[in-house]
Amino acid sequence: MRDWQAILGLPLWFWLFVLPTAFAIYCLFFGPSARRLLTPVWRVLDRVYQASGVIAAGFMVLILALIVGQMIARWTDTIFPGGTEFAGYAMACTSFFALAYTLTHGAHIRVSIFLNMNDFLKFWLDAFAMLISAITATYFARYAVKTNFVSEMLNDRTQGLDKVPEWLLSIFAMMGQWPWNWGETWSKTSSEMVFTPVWLPQLAMSAGAILLAIAVWDHLFRLLIMRETQIVRESVE
Repeated sequence: MRDWQAILGLPLWFWLFVLPTAFAIYCLFFGPSARRLLTPVWRVLDRVYQASGVIAAGFMVLILALIVGQMIARWTDTIFPGGTEFAGYAMACTSFFALAYTLTHGAHIRVSIFLNMNDFLKFWLDAFAMLISAITATYFARYAVKTNFVSEMLNDRTQGLDKVPEWLLSIFAMMGQWPWNWGETWSKTSSEMVFTPVWLPQLAMSAGAILLAIAVWDHLFRLLIMRETQIVRESVE
């Protein structure tokens, strides 16, 4: 963690771990005021979690389309280069974008044998487990993002046959650049197909990990404010 650069004079671990933990303590002792503060934020986050689930479902449909495309290619004796690799990328996107949505809908495995003893033990054990989960998810999200930068720095490319248009890479590259550098990026962009850089599918891993970390911290705050978990498994009829 020593390579984490300071932001506003403070190291990154302060913003990622210490500040959210301090706010969790605030939620524990000042629940009503924290609830008034977070209520509008919760409405936005609930929509974000829902959107991540929709994106995950979209990539699942894309997996089906790619498999059907490969089947048709075999039947017609044509080549579908990179179909297997793209299906694998879509599967990773489905898995990571679904993490936050499935957490909020109680689809993650949660061992509750000790939580059923009494209400006092249930609350504190649940809060402790959520805190550890939030710290772990944040740690994973931080290094998932760092993996993107390392892969781009090493110019790591796919080992398969999949290729993407270079202009698509420039669009994603713009997201991590200042606007005055966009012209230089597009001046070096061609219309050719290039082997897929590893950082491109890794973006889904980073986005999903960040959403999961936000969701776990969010539900920790909700637990401390409302004194009961808001993660409820949907009933199946």
